[in-house]
Amino acid sequence: MQAISKSKGSDSGLAPLLLTVVELIRQLMEAQVIRRMDAGNLSDSELDRAAESLQKLEQQVVQLCEIFDIDPADLNINLGEMGTLLPQSGGYYPGETSIQPSILELLDRLLNTGVVVEGDLDLGLAQLSLVHAKLRLVLTSKPL
Repeated sequence: MQAISKSKGSDSGLAPLLLTVVELIRQLMEAQVIRRMDAGNLSDSELDRAAESLQKLEQQVVQLCEIFDIDPADLNINLGEMGTLLPQSGGYYPGETSIQPSILELLDRLLNTGVVVEGDLDLGLAQLSLVHAKLRLVLTSKPL
């Protein structure tokens, strides 16, 4: 494995942003595992595999934070009036509501409920329609 040298902290380019996105996705997957566990939709072996994978991913995020000299607490971005990206310390348990939900909580609720987004997109240049796209996005944590 190639050695990675330490960089100059949280201003080290894309590393903090990428680690923030990875941590958001990790916590979102963890919330979905908890929801399925609570619903009794996971076997013991599936739950063990999911827990082990989430634990390894969390360890890797912490390790990368050390390599890039980033405080893991700095991965939780404050978005002003929208709140924080991740839950404050103390965590979040899926299905429970909080006074000021984080973006993670809102995404988890959205995935649990499901949403369909449809649209048409036309891109053009010099009054020429060049690209036509018809989009239909189904976003849910439930099997279709």
